Amino acid sequence: MPTDAPTWEAKLTKSVGSFARDLDRPHGDVYFLVLQDTETDAIVGSCAVYAGVGLDRPFYSYKLSTLTTSSQQLGMTVYMQVLHLVNDYTGGTELGSLFVLPEYRHHGQGRFLSLSRLMLIADFPSRFSDQVFAEIRGWLDENEQSPFWEHLGRKFFGLTYQKADFMSAVDGTQFISDLMPKYPVYLDLLPKAAQDVVGKVKSDAEPALKILEQEGFQYTGYVDIFDAGPCVQCRRDLIKTVKDSRIAKVTRLVDDPERLDVDPSTAYIISNARLEDYRLVLQPLDVLAEHQVAVSRETAEGLRLKPGDALRYSTLK
Repeated sequence: MPTDAPTWEAKLTKSVGSFARDLDRPHGDVYFLVLQDTETDAIVGSCAVYAGVGLDRPFYSYKLSTLTTSSQQLGMTVYMQVLHLVNDYTGGTELGSLFVLPEYRHHGQGRFLSLSRLMLIADFPSRFSDQVFAEIRGWLDENEQSPFWEHLGRKFFGLTYQKADFMSAVDGTQFISDLMPKYPVYLDLLPKAAQDVVGKVKSDAEPALKILEQEGFQYTGYVDIFDAGPCVQCRRDLIKTVKDSRIAKVTRLVDDPERLDVDPSTAYIISNARLEDYRLVLQPLDVLAEHQVAVSRETAEGLRLKPGDALRYSTLK
């Protein structure tokens, strides 16, 4: 999420093009979504889905594995953890760019934004890889520095963590290809401060990780090359929201949402299920019968739907 106008313009342009393209497979496209406060029209959050990463430029991760050696003479077996620089996520679909303004991190709005990415995948599965993953922000100290980067990456690049992260987002990862060591890194040779944060998340990223874990995502030993934050992954068709969301037809509109026969505390993520002007809302919904629902006029207007149109829905919980 760099504060760089040309990079933002390029990302938004690519996103507009991705939604407009006729595709039947992941092809390096970007689907960028924003959270809007409809009372003020303010943009208060963002998220994105990156389909087919590593197809245009290499996508790097560290894979943590265990190397076992033994000596009969000494009667010893030694287990060493080793980091391998890999491109194993090439062609995969990445969930990213999740951000919500602090004053909006309540009433499930962060969860709504995170799961909206999964609703997009559920609506258009052929555009996304069967392998879906997310890099969770790694542990940083009180000065927003990464011990992992300071004791490993910085030795090869001579850059601060923030500068390297910024360059990766703006200029790509060619500098990583040029300078990052291709040989395995023995974790025990790094200072303990670096060892201790491998696979550990930043405190304010824990809710984002928990949401994905509840959706079926798991940590399998891959970590980010900058801060060693965990990469979690799940097969596309096993993601809870993808499996459990439903398609239905709008058969009734009500003027007052309180007239819907639902628990007012139950909110639904609802999408208009179409690429053209793709929209999602967090609103009540009344399931009338199989594949038939009632929504408020406000919901229908927000989704640009009319009676007879289809939508996709999933409970927020």
